[in-house]
Amino acid sequence: MRSYKSLNNLVGWLVFALATVVFLMTLEPTASFWDCGEFIACSYKLLVPHPPGAPTFLLLGRLFSLLSFGDVTKVSVLVNSLSALSSSFTVLFLFWTITMLAKKLVLHRPGMHDDRQLEPTFGQTLLILGAGAVGALAYAFSDSFWFNAEEAEVYAMSSLCTAAVVWLMLKWENRADEADSDRWLVLIAYVIGLSIGVHLLNLLAIPALGFIYYYRRTQNPTMWGGIITLVVSSLIVGLILAGIIPGLPTLAGAFEVFFVNTIGLPFNWGIIIFLLLFVGLIWFGFRQSFQRRNRLLNTAMLSFVFILIGYSSYLIVPIRSSYHPTINENDPEDVLSFVSYLKREQYGDRPLLYGPQFNAQPTAQTEGAPRYVRQGDKYVVAEYRPVLEYRAEDKMLLPRLYSNDPLHLYNYKKWVDIQEGVKPTMGQNLAFLFKYQMGHMFWRYFMWNYVGREGDLQQSGILWGSADGNGLPERVADSPARNAFFALPLMLGLLGLFFHIRRDGRNAFIVGLLFLFTGLAIVLYLNQPPIEPRERDYTFAGATFAFAIWIGLGVLALAELLKSVLKADTTRAGVVTLAGLVVPGIMVTQGWNDHDRSDRYLSVDSAKNLLNSCAPNAILFTNGDNDTFPLWYAQEVEGVRTDVRVAVLSYLNTDWYIDQMKRRSYKSAPLPISMESKDYKQGTNDYLPYAENPAVQEVDVRQFMQLVEANSPLLQVSYGEGKPLLSFPSRKFYLPIDTAAVLKTGIIPADRRAQLVPRMEWTVGKSAIEKKSLVILDILATNNWKRPVYFSSTVDSRDFMGLQPYFQLEGMAYRILPARDPNYDPSGGRQADDGYVELDLMYEKLMKTFAYRGLDNPGIFYDENNLRFPANYRDKFSRLADALLMAGDKVRAKKVLDKAFEVMPDKAIPYDYYVPQFIPALVAVGDTKRANEIMDTMIGRAERGLAYYSTHNQALFDQEFQTYLLSLDSIGRAAEAIGDRARAERAIKLLQQYYNPRQ
Repeated sequence: MRSYKSLNNLVGWLVFALATVVFLMTLEPTASFWDCGEFIACSYKLLVPHPPGAPTFLLLGRLFSLLSFGDVTKVSVLVNSLSALSSSFTVLFLFWTITMLAKKLVLHRPGMHDDRQLEPTFGQTLLILGAGAVGALAYAFSDSFWFNAEEAEVYAMSSLCTAAVVWLMLKWENRADEADSDRWLVLIAYVIGLSIGVHLLNLLAIPALGFIYYYRRTQNPTMWGGIITLVVSSLIVGLILAGIIPGLPTLAGAFEVFFVNTIGLPFNWGIIIFLLLFVGLIWFGFRQSFQRRNRLLNTAMLSFVFILIGYSSYLIVPIRSSYHPTINENDPEDVLSFVSYLKREQYGDRPLLYGPQFNAQPTAQTEGAPRYVRQGDKYVVAEYRPVLEYRAEDKMLLPRLYSNDPLHLYNYKKWVDIQEGVKPTMGQNLAFLFKYQMGHMFWRYFMWNYVGREGDLQQSGILWGSADGNGLPERVADSPARNAFFALPLMLGLLGLFFHIRRDGRNAFIVGLLFLFTGLAIVLYLNQPPIEPRERDYTFAGATFAFAIWIGLGVLALAELLKSVLKADTTRAGVVTLAGLVVPGIMVTQGWNDHDRSDRYLSVDSAKNLLNSCAPNAILFTNGDNDTFPLWYAQEVEGVRTDVRVAVLSYLNTDWYIDQMKRRSYKSAPLPISMESKDYKQGTNDYLPYAENPAVQEVDVRQFMQLVEANSPLLQVSYGEGKPLLSFPSRKFYLPIDTAAVLKTGIIPADRRAQLVPRMEWTVGKSAIEKKSLVILDILATNNWKRPVYFSSTVDSRDFMGLQPYFQLEGMAYRILPARDPNYDPSGGRQADDGYVELDLMYEKLMKTFAYRGLDNPGIFYDENNLRFPANYRDKFSRLADALLMAGDKVRAKKVLDKAFEVMPDKAIPYDYYVPQFIPALVAVGDTKRANEIMDTMIGRAERGLAYYSTHNQALFDQEFQTYLLSLDSIGRAAEAIGDRARAERAIKLLQQYYNPRQ
């Protein structure tokens, strides 16, 4: 018979293999939305992603990408598999963690001691291994963890780091009496150092590790000893978070500025002197440990050095940045910009322990920390970061209701009864903490994993019962993400928790501490606003990891309960193991269809379609992660349309990004930007307010840019004691057009030459022009129509600057042309109608060029975020069909309509807000049956959805509620347009039933 050790290893690897097979079978084959496209591109070419970066992840991703052997289409799946394998190893370490804790309980040896030599009986072994398998597999198939395993994001590897340090600490605990046991502590320090280059969540495991150390090294632990341990371990977390990660580079930067500016040494000598002193201090620390024969000091010094060795992966950031790669966010090529990168200064901060509440008005603005840049042979202050001062009575402890953003204020009111203009009470402040931040944003996510989930809509709640969807909106009832676990994982985990507390209080406390610090402590630290762009459940994977330990130990509790019924250890262990495996069995069967991404190509296809919408050598303005990161992946990894320069509007508000846009990138020449660095450096022309000058009725864009570059007094206005700002004197802009030269370029289609204008005129509706808008104006003034300029059709219309009359819709992008759209109706107010539809070009793009892989497959799960992009396709198909009908081309219009519903049928991509636009066109081509089916289906869904949401937490789902109302309005107007009075009346009556109470 095999020994316990060999069986423990064997079963652990079998659990690992099972998890690996599942994760690889359900793996996304390409770059999914959000940060994944960026991380895959940056891994493949070791580029610089958004702060604070993830260099350890990128280096490992680069190694995995080499296995593609030149086949760039395999890069994404290989980097995704890094997350899959990280998750599998997390499951493996969790298995061994559970078996180490379970062995203490089964052998009735609680606490901290070496039990390696104790050999359980076969029945005991089966029980221990069963506990490990149930707990590890329950975590493997939990909702958030499985989601993280399928894509190239940092959270899977972060979970691996947490699992590894917990397992290593328990390994040390079994070997603490050996002379060389401290090597395990040094290895833990190295893993922690590496984890800094992945994500900082791993650091929150340190307090739990501190208590393992304290209990193992102390014969008679006391309450005060525990308090000191908690304080010291928390200080270690703070030391790493503030002292090592940003602290050391900040100190190095201070040395650099002092020795260059004050002493007069060349650049980088301050860093060299700092490094020499720092290495000297480390040598002194080691020397003291040897002279005093102090083992604790020596171990602490070794751990510190190995944390630094792991942390050294961050050196890749300034090294790669100095080569000016194509993705180089924040340009952190020197120590000063590197510090800003590490501190994530571009994202701002949130008050945590003490700060202003949402009604607080700043009383003053003072100069904060300086931002230095190189100029000549010195560092000069580019700007002082502004610091707002508030009255003491406008501040409060633990401020949760802090944001004055109108959207945030609107959403605060969904959770607490506050009034604008009235300072919130501490009770209201804490109510938001407990109801929203802890209740909705932590406990709801936790219950998703171990109780059940209602669906994939944002704000979806907990599913306590079965998955039956009677009475629910179809979008919820039929969602593959509607997973019912019948609370079995939760109940088994609670059973394990109580059993653990009763049998081994100290180890139960350690697991509980891990749960609290990786769960509720994160809630306090994040101080989340009342609305997020997407669900944030991935943040709390550490807490679900800790609870999975108790799920495993719940198997031991079941065995204890059955002890009087089943006397034989082996029989009892087999029965409870099989019963326990029902839990992960239910989880994997319920979760498979919504976690299986094996045939999903939407994100990359949408990126390629957007790039292929553009003419050669184009400039494409985009906005937002899901707009941009798949484009970066397509260009950087697969080399698709590298002649198109993607310009991210939000980044164009920064000087470093404008600098990058003025450099060549692959086949794309530098952007035609005439402004020099002095005109757009941070702190200069960040925004230009509107200051009306009655003498100036309209503004010539070229003259305006010349005045901006000259910092002309004609544009300067003063506000208070600050330096004067440049402004714009009129909201009306114009750009003279050399029509003869434009005609020679051939950019105006033959059928639009009569629409060519000698002067483009438009109105900017903003009260201030941001730097990104200034760049757009500069390009219009400088480009002279040499390069095509586009906006992605998903860009917020507020960033169009009123240029819509000159948009031409080409595929998924709007091209700016000096030809006025005769059909443009500014009173329509709908972005969907922007852009002149150039028939032949649009037909070629939508019908022949674009890829729609998998959008016709009802077996592929597209969650809420994914479904936004097919909606854009439908809008463009509808626009093209309408334009063809207006041109009298009914044959091609019918082909377009057929194609739209062929590639995106309702069974795969449910009808959305844009579908009612098809109804008049369908009737016009003789497809009244489909038009009626659309109206009946959507009215029925709206009726069911409105009835449900009007009585079930409507405030949380107001977006869905409003979408149903807008759809009914569209259906009503479409039905009236085709003369279907019955359906029109039904839609309008239903609309009025639910619309009026919301007035």
